[in-house]
Amino acid sequence: MVNLVKSGIEGLDAMLFGGLPKENQVMIGGGPGAGKTLLSFEFIYRGAKAGESGVFFSLEEDPKKIIQNAKAAFPKFTDIDELIGTGKIMIEGKDLLQEVFNKYEQTGLEFGKIVSEMEETIVKTRAARAVVDSSSAFELVIKDPVVYRRSMWSLAANFRRLGVTTVLTSEIHNPDRNKLVFRPEHFIFDGMILMYQSGEAARRIQALEIIKMRGYKHSFVTAPYEITADGFKIFSPEAITRQ
Repeated sequence: MVNLVKSGIEGLDAMLFGGLPKENQVMIGGGPGAGKTLLSFEFIYRGAKAGESGVFFSLEEDPKKIIQNAKAAFPKFTDIDELIGTGKIMIEGKDLLQEVFNKYEQTGLEFGKIVSEMEETIVKTRAARAVVDSSSAFELVIKDPVVYRRSMWSLAANFRRLGVTTVLTSEIHNPDRNKLVFRPEHFIFDGMILMYQSGEAARRIQALEIIKMRGYKHSFVTAPYEITADGFKIFSPEAITRQ
Protein backbone atom coordinates (compact mmCIF):
# COMPACT_ATOMS: atom_id res chain seq x y z
CA MET A 1 0.00 0.00 0.00
CA VAL A 2 1.32 3.45 -0.97
CA ASN A 3 1.70 5.96 1.87
CA LEU A 4 0.58 9.40 0.76
CA VAL A 5 1.67 12.86 1.83
CA LYS A 6 -1.09 15.43 1.54
CA SER A 7 0.15 18.57 -0.15
CA GLY A 8 -2.57 20.57 1.61
CA ILE A 9 -3.07 22.60 -1.57
CA GLU A 10 -6.73 23.03 -2.49
CA GLY A 11 -7.63 20.89 -5.48
CA LEU A 12 -4.20 19.31 -5.92
CA ASP A 13 -4.68 16.44 -3.48
CA ALA A 14 -7.96 15.61 -5.23
CA MET A 15 -6.12 15.41 -8.55
CA LEU A 16 -3.52 13.20 -6.85
CA PHE A 17 -6.29 10.99 -5.41
CA GLY A 18 -5.07 11.64 -1.89
CA GLY A 19 -1.61 13.16 -2.08
CA LEU A 20 1.98 12.65 -3.20
CA PRO A 21 3.50 9.20 -2.68
CA LYS A 22 5.72 9.50 0.38
CA GLU A 23 9.47 9.88 -0.26
CA ASN A 24 8.93 10.53 -3.97
CA GLN A 25 10.67 13.31 -5.89
CA VAL A 26 8.27 15.39 -7.95
CA MET A 27 9.23 17.98 -10.53
CA ILE A 28 7.07 21.07 -11.03
CA GLY A 29 7.78 22.59 -14.43
CA GLY A 30 6.56 25.73 -16.08
CA GLY A 31 7.48 28.99 -17.74
CA PRO A 32 8.30 32.31 -16.03
CA GLY A 33 5.44 33.63 -13.92
CA ALA A 34 3.52 30.35 -13.77
CA GLY A 35 3.88 30.16 -9.98
CA LYS A 36 6.29 27.25 -9.58
CA THR A 37 8.15 28.77 -6.63
CA LEU A 38 4.93 29.84 -4.90
CA LEU A 39 3.33 26.41 -5.34
CA SER A 40 6.40 24.70 -3.92
CA PHE A 41 6.54 27.17 -1.02
CA GLU A 42 2.90 26.39 -0.22
CA PHE A 43 3.80 22.70 -0.19
CA ILE A 44 6.37 23.44 2.55
CA TYR A 45 4.03 25.82 4.37
CA ARG A 46 1.09 23.39 4.47
CA GLY A 47 3.39 20.66 5.73
CA ALA A 48 4.67 22.92 8.52
CA LYS A 49 1.09 23.70 9.51
CA ALA A 50 0.48 19.95 9.76
CA GLY A 51 3.54 19.46 11.96
CA GLU A 52 6.04 18.36 9.30
CA SER A 53 9.32 20.27 9.14
CA GLY A 54 10.39 21.40 5.70
CA VAL A 55 13.46 22.87 4.00
CA PHE A 56 13.31 25.20 1.01
CA PHE A 57 16.60 25.26 -0.95
CA SER A 58 16.68 28.36 -3.16
CA LEU A 59 19.53 28.17 -5.66
CA GLU A 60 18.62 31.36 -7.51
CA GLU A 61 16.87 33.73 -5.08
CA ASP A 62 17.86 35.25 -1.76
CA PRO A 63 15.87 33.70 1.15
CA LYS A 64 14.53 37.14 2.10
CA LYS A 65 13.13 37.50 -1.41
CA ILE A 66 11.44 34.11 -1.23
CA ILE A 67 9.74 35.09 2.05
CA GLN A 68 8.83 38.54 0.76
CA ASN A 69 7.22 37.13 -2.39
CA ALA A 70 5.32 34.47 -0.42
CA LYS A 71 3.93 37.05 1.97
CA ALA A 72 2.90 39.31 -0.91
CA ALA A 73 1.17 36.48 -2.79
CA PHE A 74 -0.41 34.87 0.29
CA PRO A 75 -1.29 37.64 2.78
CA LYS A 76 -3.49 35.23 4.73
CA PHE A 77 -0.42 33.15 5.59
CA THR A 78 0.10 35.31 8.66
CA ASP A 79 2.28 32.83 10.57
CA ILE A 80 5.17 32.44 8.11
CA ASP A 81 7.63 34.20 10.42
CA GLU A 82 6.46 32.11 13.37
CA LEU A 83 6.95 28.85 11.47
CA ILE A 84 10.42 29.96 10.40
CA GLY A 85 11.24 31.05 13.94
CA THR A 86 10.26 27.69 15.41
CA GLY A 87 12.24 25.78 12.78
CA LYS A 88 9.23 24.22 11.05
CA ILE A 89 10.30 26.01 7.88
CA MET A 90 13.94 26.59 6.94
CA ILE A 91 14.97 28.50 3.84
CA GLU A 92 18.53 28.20 2.58
CA GLY A 93 19.50 30.54 -0.22
CA LYS A 94 22.03 31.05 -2.93
CA ASP A 95 24.28 33.18 -0.69
CA LEU A 96 24.91 30.18 1.55
CA LEU A 97 25.78 27.95 -1.41
CA GLN A 98 27.42 30.55 -3.66
CA GLU A 99 30.94 29.66 -2.50
CA VAL A 100 30.34 26.12 -3.72
CA PHE A 101 29.72 27.40 -7.24
CA ASN A 102 32.86 29.53 -7.12
CA LYS A 103 35.28 27.18 -5.40
CA TYR A 104 35.66 24.41 -7.95
CA GLU A 105 36.24 24.06 -11.66
CA GLN A 106 33.31 23.22 -13.92
CA THR A 107 33.07 19.55 -12.96
CA GLY A 108 30.76 17.43 -10.87
CA LEU A 109 32.50 18.56 -7.68
CA GLU A 110 30.23 21.58 -7.25
CA PHE A 111 27.15 19.43 -7.60
CA GLY A 112 28.38 16.88 -5.08
CA LYS A 113 29.18 19.59 -2.56
CA ILE A 114 25.77 21.24 -2.97
CA VAL A 115 23.97 17.91 -2.51
CA SER A 116 26.10 17.19 0.56
CA GLU A 117 25.08 20.57 2.04
CA MET A 118 21.44 19.77 1.35
CA GLU A 119 21.65 16.33 2.94
CA GLU A 120 23.27 17.74 6.09
CA THR A 121 20.48 20.29 6.44
CA ILE A 122 17.74 17.69 5.91
CA VAL A 123 19.24 15.42 8.55
CA LYS A 124 19.85 18.27 10.99
CA THR A 125 16.30 19.59 10.73
CA ARG A 126 14.69 16.14 10.47
CA ALA A 127 12.77 17.50 7.51
CA ALA A 128 9.93 15.46 6.06
CA ARG A 129 9.55 17.77 3.04
CA ALA A 130 12.08 19.54 0.85
CA VAL A 131 11.99 21.92 -2.10
CA VAL A 132 14.79 22.59 -4.59
CA ASP A 133 14.19 25.82 -6.50
CA SER A 134 15.30 25.60 -9.18
CA SER A 135 16.87 22.35 -10.30
CA SER A 136 17.62 24.12 -13.60
CA ALA A 137 20.45 25.93 -11.76
CA PHE A 138 22.42 22.69 -11.74
CA GLU A 139 22.92 23.05 -15.48
CA LEU A 140 25.21 25.99 -14.72
CA VAL A 141 27.71 23.70 -13.03
CA ILE A 142 27.25 20.49 -15.02
CA LYS A 143 27.86 21.03 -18.72
CA ASP A 144 28.19 17.41 -19.83
CA PRO A 145 24.68 16.02 -20.53
CA VAL A 146 25.65 12.48 -19.48
CA VAL A 147 27.13 13.67 -16.20
CA TYR A 148 24.09 15.91 -15.69
CA ARG A 149 21.65 13.04 -16.08
CA ARG A 150 23.70 10.78 -13.80
CA SER A 151 23.92 13.56 -11.20
CA MET A 152 20.18 14.20 -11.22
CA TRP A 153 19.54 10.49 -10.77
CA SER A 154 21.95 10.53 -7.80
CA LEU A 155 20.14 13.52 -6.32
CA ALA A 156 16.78 11.73 -6.51
CA ALA A 157 18.25 8.54 -5.01
CA ASN A 158 19.89 10.40 -2.13
CA PHE A 159 16.74 12.29 -1.20
CA ARG A 160 14.74 9.08 -1.32
CA ARG A 161 17.30 7.44 0.97
CA LEU A 162 16.82 10.25 3.48
CA GLY A 163 13.08 9.58 3.51
CA VAL A 164 12.11 13.10 2.43
CA THR A 165 9.28 13.93 0.02
CA THR A 166 10.75 16.42 -2.43
CA VAL A 167 9.45 18.99 -4.91
CA LEU A 168 11.92 20.34 -7.48
CA THR A 169 11.05 23.23 -9.77
CA SER A 170 12.28 23.39 -13.33
CA GLU A 171 12.07 25.94 -16.13
CA ILE A 172 10.13 24.83 -19.18
CA HIS A 173 11.32 26.97 -22.06
CA ASN A 174 8.15 26.45 -24.05
CA PRO A 175 5.15 25.98 -21.74
CA ASP A 176 2.87 25.16 -24.68
CA ARG A 177 1.74 21.54 -24.11
CA ASN A 178 1.81 20.75 -27.82
CA LYS A 179 5.42 21.90 -28.14
CA LEU A 180 6.77 20.44 -24.92
CA VAL A 181 10.23 18.89 -25.17
CA PHE A 182 11.04 16.44 -22.39
CA ARG A 183 14.38 16.76 -20.64
CA PRO A 184 16.44 14.12 -18.75
CA GLU A 185 15.06 15.05 -15.31
CA HIS A 186 11.51 14.58 -16.61
CA PHE A 187 12.23 10.85 -16.86
CA ILE A 188 14.34 10.53 -13.70
CA PHE A 189 12.01 11.98 -11.09
CA ASP A 190 9.06 10.00 -9.75
CA GLY A 191 6.45 12.62 -10.58
CA MET A 192 5.97 15.48 -12.98
CA ILE A 193 3.49 18.36 -12.72
CA LEU A 194 3.36 21.02 -15.43
CA MET A 195 1.97 24.54 -15.14
CA TYR A 196 0.83 26.18 -18.36
CA GLN A 197 -0.06 29.69 -19.41
CA SER A 198 -2.06 30.42 -22.53
CA GLY A 199 -3.81 33.38 -24.13
CA GLU A 200 -2.94 37.06 -24.20
CA ALA A 201 -1.40 38.79 -21.19
CA ALA A 202 -4.66 40.51 -20.22
CA ARG A 203 -6.66 37.30 -20.55
CA ARG A 204 -4.10 34.69 -19.64
CA ILE A 205 -5.39 31.29 -18.54
CA GLN A 206 -3.30 29.29 -16.09
CA ALA A 207 -3.70 25.52 -15.93
CA LEU A 208 -2.00 22.58 -14.24
CA GLU A 209 -1.55 18.99 -15.41
CA ILE A 210 -0.10 15.91 -13.71
CA ILE A 211 1.98 14.18 -16.36
CA LYS A 212 3.07 11.24 -14.24
CA MET A 213 3.18 10.00 -10.65
CA ARG A 214 5.20 6.81 -10.65
CA GLY A 215 3.64 3.93 -8.71
CA TYR A 216 0.31 5.63 -8.12
CA LYS A 217 -2.81 6.73 -9.97
CA HIS A 218 -3.70 10.36 -10.62
CA SER A 219 -6.01 12.59 -12.62
CA PHE A 220 -5.22 13.23 -16.28
CA VAL A 221 -7.32 16.38 -16.44
CA THR A 222 -5.72 19.73 -17.25
CA ALA A 223 -7.21 21.96 -14.56
CA PRO A 224 -7.24 25.78 -14.34
CA TYR A 225 -5.87 27.38 -11.19
CA GLU A 226 -5.72 30.71 -9.41
CA ILE A 227 -3.24 32.14 -6.93
CA THR A 228 -5.28 33.66 -4.10
CA ALA A 229 -4.51 35.36 -0.79
CA ASP A 230 -5.07 32.01 0.92
CA GLY A 231 -3.01 29.87 -1.46
CA PHE A 232 -3.52 28.07 -4.73
CA LYS A 233 -7.00 27.05 -5.86
CA ILE A 234 -7.01 24.30 -8.48
CA PHE A 235 -10.36 23.77 -10.15
CA SER A 236 -10.46 20.13 -11.20
CA PRO A 237 -13.50 17.85 -11.64
CA GLU A 238 -12.04 15.62 -8.91
CA ALA A 239 -11.91 18.55 -6.50
CA ILE A 240 -15.51 19.47 -7.24
CA THR A 241 -16.83 15.92 -6.75
CA ARG A 242 -14.98 15.59 -3.42
CA GLN A 243 -16.46 18.76 -1.91
